[in-house]
Amino acid sequence: MNELANLDTYGALSEPATLTIQRILPGPIERVWAYLTESDLRRKWLAAGQMEMKVGAPFEFVWRNSELTDPPGKRPEGFGEEHRLESRITELDPPRKLAFTWGRSGGVTFELEPRGERVLLTVIHRRLPDRGMMIGVSAGWHAHLDTLVARLTGGEPEPFWDGWSRLKAEYDQRIPT
Repeated sequence: MNELANLDTYGALSEPATLTIQRILPGPIERVWAYLTESDLRRKWLAAGQMEMKVGAPFEFVWRNSELTDPPGKRPEGFGEEHRLESRITELDPPRKLAFTWGRSGGVTFELEPRGERVLLTVIHRRLPDRGMMIGVSAGWHAHLDTLVARLTGGEPEPFWDGWSRLKAEYDQRIPT
């Protein structure tokens, strides 16, 4: 139980170009799995997009980050109202593991592990091509996971863009040059 209490909410580089970030979430594992895989639930914290639960199946993430919180906060320059990413499921072990491609990086894996009445979610984002992407992706996963925690616990997340901007500055200090 101590391990869970001491979990750092910041992501860390587990390899030179791999971000690993974890959260403890209220279970059961099937509920958390639904928030990872069902478009209507995933859009409340990350991005919409129907997934066929089959290895090799293509899908599209559709982000509308300004709709994640009310108010959304100040959207940084260079970000549109919507962002889309074509992806493909590369690994699937319901309700414990989901892996998929992610643009020009090495892909993302969600791992779920029951811990009593709670669930440990580990997000691993591999082969981030450069420091700038590492910073942006780290801040993004952190802000999105904070929103997920709020959704699952009935809390109110901070305005998404304000949190992302703050976290981007913090990760710029945390990630080595």
